[in-house]
Amino acid sequence: MERLIIGEVLKPQGIRGELKVKTFTDSPSDVKSFGTVYIEDKSYKILSFRVGADGAAYLGLRGIPDRNAAELFRGKKIEGAREDAPPLEEGQYYIVDILGLSCETEEGEFLGTVTDVKNLSSDVYTIEKAGKNILFPAVKGVVKKVDIENKKLIVDKSVFDEIAVY
Repeated sequence: MERLIIGEVLKPQGIRGELKVKTFTDSPSDVKSFGTVYIEDKSYKILSFRVGADGAAYLGLRGIPDRNAAELFRGKKIEGAREDAPPLEEGQYYIVDILGLSCETEEGEFLGTVTDVKNLSSDVYTIEKAGKNILFPAVKGVVKKVDIENKKLIVDKSVFDEIAVY
């Protein structure tokens, strides 16, 4: 079963073992659709779920009865089964599918390999070439095509050159 990283535990919340989670999904409420999550390869059924005013998800998981137990999960990644993930709309991709793609220009010039995607006001991609990292926001006009089958991310070279941070 393939898994996607869907969040990271920030800290315990309250005394009943609830976890405050930074989600890596388009909407924090997408996490609820998984039903079961995985932390360090152990499965946990979601017993309660809410989105706080701060935009974080708050999860109550079976097997985490109190604050002391929840404290052990601080900083841990939360995964969900890909088959439980909400369907993607046209032009949307899971970060796990973008990682490892070859970033190239429309002319076929290799710019680097995608090593990280940070979700800020827009997604910021990190590509690596010859040991150097290059960052660029995936704003309109720069990414021309995402070709998952051929493992390529095609970018507009002129726009890329204007916005890339070396």
